[in-house]
Amino acid sequence: MGIKSFQGARKQQTTAEVKAITVSDFMTRDLITFKPEQSVEEVIQTLIKNKISGGPVVNNNNELVGIISEGDCLKQISESRYYNMPMEQHTVENRMAKNVETIDGNMNVFDAANKFLESKIRRFPIVENGKLVGQISQKDILKAAIELKGQNWK
Repeated sequence: MGIKSFQGARKQQTTAEVKAITVSDFMTRDLITFKPEQSVEEVIQTLIKNKISGGPVVNNNNELVGIISEGDCLKQISESRYYNMPMEQHTVENRMAKNVETIDGNMNVFDAANKFLESKIRRFPIVENGKLVGQISQKDILKAAIELKGQNWK
């Protein structure tokens, strides 16, 4: 009588078992953030210096209160010139978008890509327990797609 193995047959890993790739795998955690009391002029200088198009606005508890973008700053410049008003007195709080749509860090990267297409938004903040933990941009999704090229996407 032959020797019997108790190990059982080894199962080949199927493509369905490939781990889902989530937003938190590709989001940016080291963010440039802004405070509501900062001047718009300061934001413009930071955007230019860091070659970014916008960023989250947080309070002193790192809770997300808004987002400010290049477009918000452009509106400020345009109105300041039109009304002949100095820019220094305008704060981020007056210009930021307050109803910010966030995205779940556990969302699949490709579902996030669809969310970008549907919303026409360039970046989504990720909030956990009320605190800002990261941000995912369209560029982050593109990087994920290139990095994962050739793998079976789930």
